[in-house]
Amino acid sequence: MSRPTSSWKKKALGGLVLASLLGFGCEPPPVVPTADGRQNTHTARIEGSLVVQSRARGNAVVFLYDADRPPPPQGTGRPIAFTVIPAEQVFGPALTTNAPGPFTAPFTFSLVTAGRYTLRGFIDADTCGTAAVQPCHRPDFIPWYGVTSEPNAGDVGGAAVDPTTGAPLTLEVTADADGHPQPLTGVSVSFSDTARVPVDRPAFQVVGDRTLGNTPKVLRLQPLQMQNGAVDQRTPGFLVGYVDANRDGVPDDANGDNVPDFSLRVVVRKLHPTLPGVEENDVDRNGVPDAEGEDYLHADGTLDGKPDVVVLAARLMADPLITALTDEQGQPRMQPVVVPELQVAVAPQALDARNPAAPAPLKDVPRGRYAVVVIQPTGQTWRVPNELDPALAPGVGLPPVESQAFYLEVP
Repeated sequence: MSRPTSSWKKKALGGLVLASLLGFGCEPPPVVPTADGRQNTHTARIEGSLVVQSRARGNAVVFLYDADRPPPPQGTGRPIAFTVIPAEQVFGPALTTNAPGPFTAPFTFSLVTAGRYTLRGFIDADTCGTAAVQPCHRPDFIPWYGVTSEPNAGDVGGAAVDPTTGAPLTLEVTADADGHPQPLTGVSVSFSDTARVPVDRPAFQVVGDRTLGNTPKVLRLQPLQMQNGAVDQRTPGFLVGYVDANRDGVPDDANGDNVPDFSLRVVVRKLHPTLPGVEENDVDRNGVPDAEGEDYLHADGTLDGKPDVVVLAARLMADPLITALTDEQGQPRMQPVVVPELQVAVAPQALDARNPAAPAPLKDVPRGRYAVVVIQPTGQTWRVPNELDPALAPGVGLPPVESQAFYLEVP
């Protein structure tokens, strides 16, 4: 029979066990990725500072974009993420003054995967205290709706740009040897009064019948002013200018049709057949064609095996715009002007614009509903139909506006 353990031995053994437990407690337990891909994803961050040189006051909004899918007017990309830096943090004690700055504040985007990105943003300005800016606006950025998610008159634009050329910077989040994305720090996003937005977004209503037949149809787009609840749009018209990519002071004619190229664009895009307000083959609304979707027969009788971005052939009626962009000496005005109406000719011809630089003609015009989108040279956009459609507006807490239910139909 074994003898009972003495008291001191019991205490010594207990102390050894406690010391061992405490020792293990100082070391973090190993973390092993699971089979769930969402838990096995490594991400990094992009962080830096805002630099604001402006008399405007308001929250700073910064958007993160995929560099290969830039936002309007360069492309049709939508933000991957956004962050809002409160005005109190940006301007500090100068919030109630008219000082031009510069002011600085930190920003961060977390959960960023390896890739190439650009940063754009704006100061959501309160212009009511600035006599030089009309019309007077209160901050009105609400990111959850298409009709409230872009800058208006008096807001101040910004971006991460090359300090020498002013061109947007492409930021690259790289991965290490193990494939883990590495943080990108020290990024600067600059805002300046030289990038002040001159007009409100191009909110519009369409005058005319909504059915497209076998012959071209001319749509008349007229500015629509709204001050109701969260929606505050008081555009005087549409901002239109000439394209002058080489900056030689002469309007460009890239397609050689003897008609100058305009900086404002109109896109007529096919909508999803069952999801209200959603564009076909972009069900998740990220601006990227879905991996699966409708693939229509091309004019050459082939299928490319990829979901199409179907648009209708549309062009601005040039004569009224050329008149507005011609000075008293008959010379072109190279600065954009505001026009009270747009006339858009839509042809019964469909294109697959998956590659915007080389749209491919389709054999037939797909039946269905089409949205009309206006893209100003400032990058501001407006689309009908939108969330102000009376069939949708009450459900999302927005004011119903009958004209915003318009769509073009191919029967």
